[in-house]
Amino acid sequence: MQSTTKTRIDWVDLPDRVRASVEEILGAPVVEAVSQPGGYSPGTADRVRTADGRRAFVKAVSPAQNDRSPALHRAEALISAALPPHAPAPRLLGSHDDGDWVALVFDDVDGRHPATPWLTTELGAVLTALETMAAALTPAAVAAVPTAAEQLSYDFGGWRRIAADPPADLDPWARTRLPQLCAAAERGLAALAGDTLCHLDVRADNLLIGRDGAVSVVDWPWACRGPAWLDTVLLLVNVRLHGGHDTEALLRGLPLTAGVDPAALTGVLAGLAGYFLDAARQPPPLGIPTVRAFQRAQGDALLPWLAERLG
Repeated sequence: MQSTTKTRIDWVDLPDRVRASVEEILGAPVVEAVSQPGGYSPGTADRVRTADGRRAFVKAVSPAQNDRSPALHRAEALISAALPPHAPAPRLLGSHDDGDWVALVFDDVDGRHPATPWLTTELGAVLTALETMAAALTPAAVAAVPTAAEQLSYDFGGWRRIAADPPADLDPWARTRLPQLCAAAERGLAALAGDTLCHLDVRADNLLIGRDGAVSVVDWPWACRGPAWLDTVLLLVNVRLHGGHDTEALLRGLPLTAGVDPAALTGVLAGLAGYFLDAARQPPPLGIPTVRAFQRAQGDALLPWLAERLG
């Protein structure tokens, strides 16, 4: 399942002042802009080319598209500006913020999203890149970010909210295990201590594989301090969603996760499943009509894995 937004605006939809600011950052007029697929922001996501041949990636949004997206862009601007040069992420060239519109301008990465279902070679390359990234970003290279437990505290309460008001279509196995799932999610939240800078939203559409095979991780607004293994677990959730690989065998065999307390890993998977299933029953956010179906699909994909791990 490819995560996409159906309501994305384009470069030409931006106000003149925003486009002028971006062109000032780039040092030349933009003569070509190509909207990119993937992701959920209803704002722009354009690869642009300037009159002097320079290439960049531009994303911009205002509250009119979604009331939360400008704050996410502001957070990403701060985090991206502070990422060290060795982080596998595109360099932030500049930003525009007029209190309404927020635009970010990055180096363009000449790459593509991994194929889904995941190809073995691409999955191996990304897993290796995440291992290298965790080592490079420990200790956390950006101080002014929340901890993973702070970032996920509300989300991991999803099972408690479901238990208080179970939906009619709740999976029968989950319905009989609600106390166990609530307790597991609490254990998962308690296991999120660490001093690695984690991306926290690793999935296929937030990854680019270059022509040389190098992996770049994009879209950093949720970055936090947590355990070195967290981004790998999040990637395996995406692999589980798309199928084709034994995620349990990967979890047990990968260097970052093999030595982690199994109850902690189960707890994190439980917390994520509760978050996805609770969020999926909420009304869709402004401008992002497809995200609830994607959250439901992720939650549904995690339940059989949790059943295997919990017995």
